[in-house]
Parts: sequence; structure tokens; C-alpha cells
Amino acid sequence: MAEDSPEWRWITGQSMEDYLADGWLTAIHPNDRDRIDRDWRQCIRTGTVFDGSYRVRTKTGSYRHYDVRVVPIERDGAIIEWMGASTDVTGQREADEMRGRLTEQLSAAALRTSRLQQATSLLAEALSVQQVTAVITEVGRSSIGADRSAVALVDKDRLRLRIIKSEDTADGRADLLEELPLGARSMLTEAITLRRPLVFGSAESMRRHFEADGKAEFWPPDSAEQAWVSLPLITSGAPFGALLFAFTGPHQITDEERVFLEALAGQGALALERAKLYEREHATAETLQRSLLPDRLPDVPGIALRATYKPVSIEVGGDWYDAFRLPDGKLAVAAGDVMGKGLTAAAGMGRVRNALRALALTDPRPAAVLAGLDRLFLATELDEQVTTVCYLVVDPQTGEGVAGNAGHLPPLLLGPGEPPRLDQTEAGTPLGWASPRRQYPFSLPPGNTAVLYSDGLVENRRRGLDTGLDELVAVAARAPARVVADPQRLIDYLVDNMMTGYEQDDDVTVLVLQMPARQPGERQGPAGHSGKAGRSRGLGRG
Repeated sequence: MAEDSPEWRWITGQSMEDYLADGWLTAIHPNDRDRIDRDWRQCIRTGTVFDGSYRVRTKTGSYRHYDVRVVPIERDGAIIEWMGASTDVTGQREADEMRGRLTEQLSAAALRTSRLQQATSLLAEALSVQQVTAVITEVGRSSIGADRSAVALVDKDRLRLRIIKSEDTADGRADLLEELPLGARSMLTEAITLRRPLVFGSAESMRRHFEADGKAEFWPPDSAEQAWVSLPLITSGAPFGALLFAFTGPHQITDEERVFLEALAGQGALALERAKLYEREHATAETLQRSLLPDRLPDVPGIALRATYKPVSIEVGGDWYDAFRLPDGKLAVAAGDVMGKGLTAAAGMGRVRNALRALALTDPRPAAVLAGLDRLFLATELDEQVTTVCYLVVDPQTGEGVAGNAGHLPPLLLGPGEPPRLDQTEAGTPLGWASPRRQYPFSLPPGNTAVLYSDGLVENRRRGLDTGLDELVAVAARAPARVVADPQRLIDYLVDNMMTGYEQDDDVTVLVLQMPARQPGERQGPAGHSGKAGRSRGLGRG
């Protein structure tokens, strides 16, 4: 600089000698100095206007923001001096930075609020404990950047914690225990005991907490983690479990993150409690339903019987099947569906199945059995309950029989030398609906097969009933002869091909009744099947 600048020296506290000797650069913030020196020298070489922003160290030692504009003054085509002005914009810059920080905080808060809303929606759809755990850990970890997580639930005896790993969490931890004594020192048990969140920003702070009473043991004893946050899961005023998030590097949980995690833990606790109740009811209903199905199918000379029951993974319905010998040696076969889920459907299925057996032993004719079930249904079941039954009686010696259908799906019929088809006899109404019960001749010649099934095999959210029935016939038509000849392989083939590409959302029940082909020299039974025209579609969906 060639001339003194008292204003500059008053701001910076520099002497005139320091200022004139380019000491003005030393007052500029080190992070801005090289940039300003370079830009200023470029303006001198090119004679262009200098516009810059930089921080200046004041005589108090603090830095303030300045916007500077310097213009060249020319005379006779030559620059004779530079004149400029510096404006203190510290207040504006601080306001801008404050707005930026607030914007970031608001954006982060909005993102966490959005994720909390997402968690609310996902938790409402999650039914199992594992599904709820996956939602809690995924939303929590993605929101605060945690590396690892665990959810622990207190067992029914309140002696141990059962630690659950989310299936969606591939953290590969070998030291994650499946169970932990409730009295053990750990971040999970400590949160339950204290009934409040625990936050440790470093391994040292965590150790100080656990070593305060002289006990240095805590879970996990050897860990690469360096920061933790543990929260109790509380429902109905009592600890239900705990939630843990961990970081492999130092991390300080902010107040906003803590509020978010407490809200997530509150929602997660309610969802986990609901899921445990649901799983308990599911297990009870499935046990009841399986106990009401026959332990084994009867061994009937001349007839092959196979069946399968495939419950949906998260719900249990009222699908059932049965097969038993009648006093005259004939075989009674039935399949049915009670609309609904859970214990109500399973109990209703048990009542219908037991009543069908009792009625069949008295008068096995399908018309009489279905009429008797109508009377039982009207006396014991709810008006809105929809229950369907397909019931048939077959002579194992001849394959001749008689059948009746109360709103159930039409049996699939397969025979040698002809394409698979659905039983064309019109189905009646579901049980309890006012309609005369009828029966029709049913014939199963040697080498022929009848398949009874529930709507879970052919219908789902993406496939309508008519489309599913057509697809069932097409799938059966593609079955190799060796598969059709083996009832168990036929069941597996039909279930696999009908369910591929679709999410199972209802129980699947399949029963195969087959009259094996007779060897040369054996007596042949009469062939053919009579019935009314028109495809049966059944009524109601369980």
C-alpha cells in the first residue's frame, strides 16, 4: 500500500508501518488470505475491478466479515490509483448462517417427522414380532445413522431378555446373544431398570456409568462400538423390553434425535405388544385348527388319498378337509371353508366338521347331510358367517358315488385320454341359506382323479376367482403323466405352480382322491360322470 488508511488501522489495530508494508494481508483470516492475495494481484495486472469478501481480524482478536469493492482510477489511459470501500457485513453473514443452521435443523426435523410417520404406517401393517422389529430398527438406524441395533423383550417370567435381530439387518454380529439375564449389567437391562433412556457418547462415559458401583462387567464385554443409546419399551406403565442403537465411531445424540427415538420407542412398544398378542392367538388358532384336521387319512384298498394344509404365514382361517369310512364300507370325503380368520373361524370349522361326521354316520346321503348342517348352522352360527362344503360318498370297489355341494368350489377332475376339467354340476348355496339340498351322481373310474381345494389355491389379491379356476385347469393340463399318477406329487405340483409369482394371502387346502388305474385282468368299474351343465364358481370367500 502506498498511502495510510486510518480506518483500516483503527479496525485492525495495526501500525502505519505494518499496514504500508503489506501488513494488511496479515489481518485477513488465514483461510481467506491466499485467495484474496491472488485475486488482488490479478486485478492489478489486468486493471479490473476487485470484488471480494473476507474475514478481518480486529484489534480485539475477533474476526468480522467484510465485503470489499476496489476500482481503478485512470488518467490518460493509465491507472494512477485504486479507490475502494469496505462494508462490515458481519451481522448479515451471521444472520445468513443462523438461517442456514435453522433450515438444516428444520429439514432434519421434517425428515425425522416424515420417517416417524412412515414408521407409524409400517408398524400398523406389521403383524409379527419380527416384522415390527425390522421396522423399528430400520427406521431408527436410518434416522440417526446408527451402525447396529437390537430389540430385547422381557420373557413371561420376567427373568431374562430375549434379544431379537431383525431379518433386514445384516450387521454380522457374532456377539449378539439370543438371551440375556435381566439382572446382567448391560445397556438394555439398565434402560429397563431405570425406565429412562441412556445415552453414551463414548466408551469412557459408558464405562464410568457401569463401574460406578465397582462392577466392571457389562454386555457386550468386548465391542468395537464407541457410542450407544438405549431406550426402554414401556406399555401399560410397565417395562416391556428395550431398544438399543450403537455406533462404531464417536457420536453425540442431539436433543432432536433423542425426542425422535423416544417417540419411535413409544410406538414400537405398542406395536410389539400387539404383535406378541397376535402371535399368541395365531399359534393357538393354528394348533386348534390342526387338531381338528384328521391326524391321518384312512387306508382304503382301491383308493389313494392325499391331502395338504398350508396356512398363510401370518393368519389362520377356517379351511378343512376330512375323509372317513362309513358303516357300509363306502368312503366319505369332504372339504370346506369357514369365512374369517383366527379362533372364531377355527372353532366354526370344528363344529361343522364334527357335525358332518355325526350326520354322515346316521344318513350318509349328501342331501341329508347338507340339510342337517343347514339346521346346525342356523342354530349355532352367526347370520353373516359364510361356510361352504363339498361332500361326496364313493364306493371304493366301483368308483361310483354321489356328491353334494353347498357353495364350495367345483372339484377338479382328471382322467386318462381327456383334458382336465372342473365338475360342471351347479353348486348350491352356502350353509344356512334357504335352499333345498340336492345330490348328484359322482363317478371316479379307474385311472381318474378328483381334486378338492380351497379358494386360497386359485384366488388372491392379484388374481380373480374365474381367472384362477381357468389357470388351475391349464396347470393341470401341463402336468406330466407320472405326476398325475402320484397323488402327493400332484398336490405339490398344483400348489407350487398355482402359487408361484403370487403372495399367499389365504390358507391353501388340497385333497386328492384317486382311483388308481387297474392292471390288465382286473375288473373294470363303470366309467363316466353325469351332471348338469354350467361351471360352478362357489359362493363366498373364506
